[in-house]
Amino acid sequence: MKVWIPHSEGLELLGEIPDGVTVEIAPTPDQLPSDPAGVRFWVPPFLAQGAAVPVAAKLPDLRVVQLLSAGADIWAGRLPAEVTLCDARGVHDSSTAEWVVAAVLSYLRSFPLFAVAQTRHEWVYDRVNPTDELAGKRVLIVGAGSIGAATRARLAPFEVDLTMVARTARPAEGVYGVDDLPALLPEADVVVLLIPLTDATRGLVDAGFLAAMADGALLVNAARGPVVDTDALVAEVTTGRIAAALDVTEPEPLPPGHPLWDLPNVLLTPHVGGSVRGLLPRAYRLAGAQLRRFVAGTPLVNEVVDGY
Repeated sequence: MKVWIPHSEGLELLGEIPDGVTVEIAPTPDQLPSDPAGVRFWVPPFLAQGAAVPVAAKLPDLRVVQLLSAGADIWAGRLPAEVTLCDARGVHDSSTAEWVVAAVLSYLRSFPLFAVAQTRHEWVYDRVNPTDELAGKRVLIVGAGSIGAATRARLAPFEVDLTMVARTARPAEGVYGVDDLPALLPEADVVVLLIPLTDATRGLVDAGFLAAMADGALLVNAARGPVVDTDALVAEVTTGRIAAALDVTEPEPLPPGHPLWDLPNVLLTPHVGGSVRGLLPRAYRLAGAQLRRFVAGTPLVNEVVDGY
């Protein structure tokens, strides 16, 4: 059988390759290394776009698609019935949680303003002092999966009041359900989005959601851009009532001239939450383990069901 992976580094990072398995490098959907026949296990490029999905239909023997991303929104429901889709749950926990903490602290402590002042050689102490702080803030994390748990663990030492929200409430764990958001949003100083993009979550953060947030609150999106209604977000942050820190947007990439670029109460990064040096070792450690499970006929982990 053949396995396609997108990085040459993966040849070493996969670990032990089972007998009878040939691993080939398929860096992009339009750079396929050989005849698709015999490819049973495929690892698409990280953050592959919609153009990658139709490749699966060209692989007649395909049985497993192992993603390098935690999100599976462009793949879920679009693969042949005989193909098992697995995401990279766990791979991006530390990096995305780090981005959330960095973004929240950067915004609250006015680092974007200081960075601009540095380029202008301006000492802006009198103009900015005092900054806000994270200690004492009420943080609402919408998304209680592995990344949400990692974020909670990293925020806990900052003396914050943490509340978690999942699809459905888990009272025994102190986790609220999505239906509780109308009551929770007005009490939060920071709202962190860490939910997958599904039919149920698309546009979840709409005008009503944003209006329910407290004055001065910070919305942090480390999930997917379409989880937020962009027009509603622009309208709300333009008033200055709330702020936003965004690693993802809709559309993405954010086009030149979009109003989000110029709003002083918006911090933007270009979808870099998971793009760290440790990504490939962690991702291929998972992919290699999955490959060995598949060859051995044992159950795979991280199977995507109903978009999750």
